Amino acid sequence: MSDPISSGQPSAAHPDLLAAPTWHQMAQSTGLVNTDGSIRETIFGQMTALAARHDAVNLGQGSPGDPTPDFLVDAATEAMGAGINQYAPGQGHQVLIDAVAEQRRRCYGQAVSAAEVLVTIGATEGLTAAIVALVPRGGEVVVFEPFYDSYAAATVLAGAQLRTVGLVEDGAGGFTPDWEAFERTIGPQTSAIIVNTPHNPTGMVFTEEMLTRIYEAAVRHDAWVLTDEVYEYLVFGEHRHAALASIVDDPARVVSISSAGKSFNITGWKIGWTIAAPEVREAIQAVKQYFCFTGGSPLQPAVAQALNAHEDFAQATARSLEARSKILVPAFEELPGVRVSQPQGGYFTLVDFAGTTDEDAYALNERLTRDYGFTGIPGPAMCAAGTPISEAFAQTIRYSFCKGMDDTAEAAERVRAAAAALR
Repeated sequence: MSDPISSGQPSAAHPDLLAAPTWHQMAQSTGLVNTDGSIRETIFGQMTALAARHDAVNLGQGSPGDPTPDFLVDAATEAMGAGINQYAPGQGHQVLIDAVAEQRRRCYGQAVSAAEVLVTIGATEGLTAAIVALVPRGGEVVVFEPFYDSYAAATVLAGAQLRTVGLVEDGAGGFTPDWEAFERTIGPQTSAIIVNTPHNPTGMVFTEEMLTRIYEAAVRHDAWVLTDEVYEYLVFGEHRHAALASIVDDPARVVSISSAGKSFNITGWKIGWTIAAPEVREAIQAVKQYFCFTGGSPLQPAVAQALNAHEDFAQATARSLEARSKILVPAFEELPGVRVSQPQGGYFTLVDFAGTTDEDAYALNERLTRDYGFTGIPGPAMCAAGTPISEAFAQTIRYSFCKGMDDTAEAAERVRAAAAALR
């Protein structure tokens, strides 16, 4: 945690930090500013440290517990040995651009040209660059809440305003958009709508009908649609991922963003991609190249090989995650008085403790970590402050089932021990 930030007073050490306030506004938008003005670590870092202090199973951060497959390590090693260690082209290595285009054709029937693909430092850079490039200052970015925290920070960086639409319980253990709130929120001021599917943290998979409704609203109000599809392979049972750009007649206003990290257990490689009409891709690249010109040069051919020849690994990962969810979710259901979400895809389940305690999610998570040895992410950390959804999630904790099978089983045993003690 940093020292409190003072403003308006000259300092012998340095100029006033708040004279350039954007960094502070970005931190504030994601709840990282303490009441005294100091800056705290992200909620994911905080909860990782909490788990470590109490030797708890860390079900907080969405980091895979299984190893990176040998075919990826071998391919990256081969690329390094072949001398692919200097800057990649600004748009990305052609082999990965071609692999991404082919993956979209194969999986979704979407015709994508090489001119439409931009390789990025993970999906987060692609999302941030797209928001900065496409959203005018003073515009509004609409997101479905709860949401990935970088959306808020990127919106502030663009000089825009974040508006949220809640995902509400559907009565069957899942979630659905609050369509009345959506229609109230979308309007002439809307510059972009972000859709994350499969959704973090609810595990909801947006249907084609839902995506079409969102797209039609964007057309009415001349807004962009940015799709965050990082969990695209990780869908369960009869559910299927729908790529919005592949189901509309004119995808020119759609920017599709994904990455290899979640599906191939390489979150640290940070290899992502953005797909957009050529002139839109150029605009996004004009921003991206000044965030980080390029990166992961020898990793890009390895990811290309994974997309081209090892899609079965991503599909097997989805089946394994579904099996782990069926270990962890029933354990949480044994806790008295809770409501547990039934994920349709992704990494996470949500546990609502409102029927069992008056504690807020932060205090409750700390107590469960200390007393029973499992840690999650408090739900309000993934909401905007003061919204109806943040209040609805006041006693909800997100737990991940992407850890290794042994850790998942151990966490389930600890949850069951808590359930026995709390009955």
